[in-house]
Amino acid sequence: MALLGKLLKNRRAGEAGLAWHAPHLAGAETLAVTSPDFGHETTLPVVHAGRKLGGEDASPALAWTAAPAGTAQLLLVVEDPDAPTPKPFNHGVFLIEPSVTSLARGALDGTSPAAGVRPLQSGKGVGYLGPAPIKSHGPHRYAFQLFALGEPIATDVESVKPAAVLAAAGSVLARGRIDGFYENP
Repeated sequence: MALLGKLLKNRRAGEAGLAWHAPHLAGAETLAVTSPDFGHETTLPVVHAGRKLGGEDASPALAWTAAPAGTAQLLLVVEDPDAPTPKPFNHGVFLIEPSVTSLARGALDGTSPAAGVRPLQSGKGVGYLGPAPIKSHGPHRYAFQLFALGEPIATDVESVKPAAVLAAAGSVLARGRIDGFYENP
């Protein structure tokens, strides 16, 4: 796998493909997203990585400022724009009740999520999928993007792919983001 990572070193999906840059998900950047587990643009601890890299697939704890009045739902999207794929790899899509302002470590688990969290399809399965970049591909960024939606997304989204959920999202009242890095040397 190290050879594959080296061969694909310059192939990356790119920042422009993130949900953050979708025109219909644009909005005021007024949600301050933080984590006690990592700082913006710092390395994610191994506990948050995929099991095949020695991690626990445990989502990091997250906190954010209160959503603006009129928020119907929060949409949290976790993507890897450094994946050697045509589009950023999706590590999780979640609908969250607007009254929620923080999540404990592991709250984005697909089988036992925290109260107020509805995990949807990710790139593989349901719920948070920890970082597992190809060996020797270099550091990968993981963008935790939070959107305050003015209208709820349809209730039948559990079985659809992440792109369909993102396409169904409407009016963004506010948004915020925190990025972490992980590398499989």
